[in-house]
Amino acid sequence: MGAGAALLAGDPELHAALWSAGWAPTVQRVPAADPDAGEVARTFALVRVLARHVRGAVGRGAFPLVFAGGCLSATGTVAGSGARGAVWLDAHADLDTPEDNVSGFLDVMALSLLTGGCWTAQRRAVEGFTPLAEADVALLGVRDLAPYQAEQVARAATRTASGAYDAEAARGALETLPLPLYLHVDLDVLDVSEGRANHYAAAGGPTLETVLATVDAAFDHGRVAAAALSAYDPTADRDGRILAAARAIARRIADRALEDA
Repeated sequence: MGAGAALLAGDPELHAALWSAGWAPTVQRVPAADPDAGEVARTFALVRVLARHVRGAVGRGAFPLVFAGGCLSATGTVAGSGARGAVWLDAHADLDTPEDNVSGFLDVMALSLLTGGCWTAQRRAVEGFTPLAEADVALLGVRDLAPYQAEQVARAATRTASGAYDAEAARGALETLPLPLYLHVDLDVLDVSEGRANHYAAAGGPTLETVLATVDAAFDHGRVAAAALSAYDPTADRDGRILAAARAIARRIADRALEDA
């Protein structure tokens, strides 16, 4: 999925869409971490560098649109942008912690990290990061859950609209979120009828039209400080439909962000 982030960042048609929306896009790549460090150390090193780049972009008056291989990047984007609420579109809840996780996959802890539920020492080392309250997160499209993960969602204070939610449900979930917002679009939130963003894609999700309406709902609610598209694996997107969807989502974010610039 890191290859997908690089592909999106360099995609000429996506850049053309951002130009046509009125932006002059520039690319800042986050360099690879020390390969001799452990997985956790490498991951959080990337998060810390991303936070600095996002902070720098905000300081220049740019709008940070992050292309990330995984969702754990959200902590860096929130730290750098100063977001106080989050709109989180994902087929997966990402509320695991090291204590209950069975897959060994760090990325399914991304929302737990963002809301202060795990990795305390590591998150404290991310400059500018303050965990978001669970109640300040709208979790949309979630559906592909192991039984223990479904229990996590049931216990969480997030404002949740599961599965193939509609635009009205999205607006309802967003109505009390504090500003500014972070808009997180894991591309596997899209129903498989729209294409397969990665090998974790699942049926029962929203359409592209609904995701675009959710982008509008976020900007209608108030200022969006930063956004991200994550978890795109080009090898799963055999017909290119998810790439086309990513371009459309990026263009909609760009259009709406320019209105607030």
